[in-house]
Amino acid sequence: MMLLALIAVLFVGGLAALVAGRWSPAAPRWTALAALAVEFVLVLSQYALTADNSSVWIADLKWPWISRFGIGFHLAMDGVSLTLVMLTVLLGFMAVSCSWTEIKQRPGFFYFNLLMCLAGTVGVFLALDLFLFFFSWEVMIIPMYFLISIWGHEDRTAAAIKFVIFTQVSGLLMLLAIVVLALIYRGETGTYSFDYFDLLGMPLDADAAFWLMLGFFIAFTVKLPSVPFHTWLPDAHTQAPTGGSVILAGVMLKTGAYGLLRFVIPLFPEAAHQFAPVAMSLGVISVLYAAMMAFAQSDLKRLIAYTSISHMGFVLLGVFSWNLLALQGAVMTMLAHGISAAALFMIAGALQERLHTREMGNMGGLWAAVPRLSAMALFFAIASLGLPGLGNFLGEFLVFLGAFKVSMTLTALAALVMILAPVYALIIIQKAFHGPLPHPRPVVDFGRRDMIAMGLLVIASVWLGLHPHRVLSGTEPSLQQAMQSSAVMESTDEQ
Repeated sequence: MMLLALIAVLFVGGLAALVAGRWSPAAPRWTALAALAVEFVLVLSQYALTADNSSVWIADLKWPWISRFGIGFHLAMDGVSLTLVMLTVLLGFMAVSCSWTEIKQRPGFFYFNLLMCLAGTVGVFLALDLFLFFFSWEVMIIPMYFLISIWGHEDRTAAAIKFVIFTQVSGLLMLLAIVVLALIYRGETGTYSFDYFDLLGMPLDADAAFWLMLGFFIAFTVKLPSVPFHTWLPDAHTQAPTGGSVILAGVMLKTGAYGLLRFVIPLFPEAAHQFAPVAMSLGVISVLYAAMMAFAQSDLKRLIAYTSISHMGFVLLGVFSWNLLALQGAVMTMLAHGISAAALFMIAGALQERLHTREMGNMGGLWAAVPRLSAMALFFAIASLGLPGLGNFLGEFLVFLGAFKVSMTLTALAALVMILAPVYALIIIQKAFHGPLPHPRPVVDFGRRDMIAMGLLVIASVWLGLHPHRVLSGTEPSLQQAMQSSAVMESTDEQ
């Protein structure tokens, strides 16, 4: 029941925020904070179970739902999903914090959509029935459309429509693959089933397995996103409100990576093994292309959006390397990038709220004007480029170690980003925070609420870099089981 509560608390909290908006403009944000506080307690209770639970699955809930078609309400949590749910809750708090003064129009409906988006995301991380997974996937997408289209910036409608078109079309490919997979299972057994464990290991024709795998792969790499499916992300981030960007970059992109890790390779091991060189090459192209595009941007939020694409390229490279080091590096990169990207978007949103511009050419000289904000920007800029001692460095280093065992050439090419990443980090700091103020005027620095939020993200980033054992040991059983379930992939090098 605790797994159901993790989704229900956010859903009920969203409805409560919607109703509270009729009483007071401030009530919805306090309601959202209360819902996230309850969610945090529930997640901590699940985290406490990992100390005494030696099994891969921490909790499991399975109820019949649409029995006629073999659809069940199946939720389960392992180390990977627990880690990502914890990230979701943390960044939920950050999204509420950075929206505190920014959202003045229809705050009740804003926080309703924010919590609905988080509820759908948690559902994605917990669902082990493929129909329920797709349902949660759709629940996650629709509120984000409203967040962008209603509270976004000047070109918000076009960006929101582009986001929906990309995610919905690719999602339909995944739905088609899910339905065909269930029909094949019925042909084998005489009954329908959408359950992950029933479909795992089911014998498939090689051609059918490849096309089904491709349906899942496209859906997840669009959400990741990876080149060439990335073009929606810079527009969506640029136009989204700050809270929407925090959730989009910090959490929603990770659902694509989670889908690759949980479904694509375990369900279609042979097809994924044959496709791995292509997927890894796309990952390397994403790493390098997006990094070069980043330092060509003048819009601060657009620059940060391209850095997200570059970091998600590491995740794609790590997942399809499919050994323990690479998979742990992919998970660590998801967490560390979620933290650093969320912080950078919060900083970009704060600057836009204060200066009414995202163009770095209209900034400059902010170090003396807003020293606390500038210090946080410097910390997370160097975190994004992979400073040793922080989580981003450890994640990328583990991906390199794991990918090197599979392809030295692709690993060497991906390592070129170590030259490109400092360029875009230095561009942010130099253009926005050094030099003279173009239009000298009083600028409000980060206050207590902002510094508490940023301080939590700093602590999380440093903790991941200096004390990664808890994350690595907590996710290792799940990753080992995933590797064992796809025996075609090489998994002996990490023993």
